[in-house]
Amino acid sequence: MRLAVLGAGAVGSSVAELAAAYGHTVTALGDSSSAVVDADGVDVDAALERKREEGQVGAAEPDAAVDGPYDALVEATPTTLDDAQPGFGHVRAALERDRHAVLANKGPVAERYDEVRALEAESAGQVRFEATVGGAIPVLGTVEDYGPGKISAARGILNGTANFILTRMAAEGLGYEHVLAEAQDMGVAEADPTFDVEGIDAALKCVILANVLARGERTYTRADAEIDGITDVPGSALELANEDGRTIRLIGEVTGETVRVGPRLLPEHADLAVGGTTNIVQLETENAGRLNLSGRGAGGPETASAVLADVNRLPEP
Repeated sequence: MRLAVLGAGAVGSSVAELAAAYGHTVTALGDSSSAVVDADGVDVDAALERKREEGQVGAAEPDAAVDGPYDALVEATPTTLDDAQPGFGHVRAALERDRHAVLANKGPVAERYDEVRALEAESAGQVRFEATVGGAIPVLGTVEDYGPGKISAARGILNGTANFILTRMAAEGLGYEHVLAEAQDMGVAEADPTFDVEGIDAALKCVILANVLARGERTYTRADAEIDGITDVPGSALELANEDGRTIRLIGEVTGETVRVGPRLLPEHADLAVGGTTNIVQLETENAGRLNLSGRGAGGPETASAVLADVNRLPEP
């Protein structure tokens, strides 16, 4: 399948680099300021080398990638809130051309899910977004296989940065600011960690899960979620929890019509008490009991594997 990859960060670059191994051809690659388009296949290595050296993937305008020749558009630009632009506009452009859209960008399906589905209904293209929830973990694929109507709840750890910080605070008796600085030095936390530590990233993923589980009966956005991050969790709270054989984790929950994210006390050996940057999602199913899905919830190649798995699920044009 011919792919237009929008976004040349860790995920977009990895999608472009791995596409050929999955049997696909990158015919357009765009970043925030430029694009390169070739109907016969972009020289991905050259484009990414140019990105590293010059800050641009090509000489064309960014819109050239959206308007170029492709069967599926991969939306891997940074997640934005509220109007979810420019990601939503890219998805709309693809669907209006009867092309598929595959998202790693959470914004369009967390903030404008009903609009995305309405556009899809009018298009010959499909929308898939496995990579928006849990990186490489096949959360949405599992929901799809079981049927959203057979799953009553979902909960779990959906942000590796927050989980790393809480794990280190508990293990070493260190304060939040110290561990955050350590995580930033290691590249586990961004220079601006707001999305992660304030629970926004986990909330967006929970909102997406809620939308899928609701099966169109209602639509959720970030405004429907109760969100509490980890910035105010003191080291003393973790010490007290440890003395009682418990720990604290940032847990996202989708139950009934409730979507919430916040620090929760857990038994230290509970299934959800995973350590480091590991993510885990529990699904409560009607006939199969509780399913635990865990693995790497972020990272370029990891998330790209979910994107390309979605591409493989699409019908050929």
